[in-house]
Amino acid sequence: MRVVLQRVTEASVRVNGEIVGAIGPGLALLIGVARTDTNTDVAFVIDKCVNLRIFADENGKMNRSLLDTGGAVLAISQFTLYGDTRKGRRPGFDLAAPSDTAEQLYDQAVERLKSHGLTVATGRFGTDMKVSLVNDGPVTFIVESP
Repeated sequence: MRVVLQRVTEASVRVNGEIVGAIGPGLALLIGVARTDTNTDVAFVIDKCVNLRIFADENGKMNRSLLDTGGAVLAISQFTLYGDTRKGRRPGFDLAAPSDTAEQLYDQAVERLKSHGLTVATGRFGTDMKVSLVNDGPVTFIVESP
């Protein structure tokens, strides 16, 4: 599992012009699922994301986690995170999980986020989405399962 994590002051996602998910301060997570991913990968990546100390403490140092700040999460499925661009001009998606598997593990990721007591907004799996966000910092990390 691969996640592009961005610390945000706000983020939203639109489908067909309608806002289907929006948050204030917190994290925007673009979540890609690999063909080989399991429940263990979901748990590892989500727990890493919510516990990363990337929010400022009282001294302005990145020393607080999302759980410490009470921020929210916007979780977006993003199969293109497993696009292979090393050869040719068209990305290959052989490493990405099939849609049914990816949706199941993405849904588990969302449930795991909620199990931490977080406010979680989502897009709609498998649809064309327009994501807007204000990256705070900018702070962006890539989190991957082992």
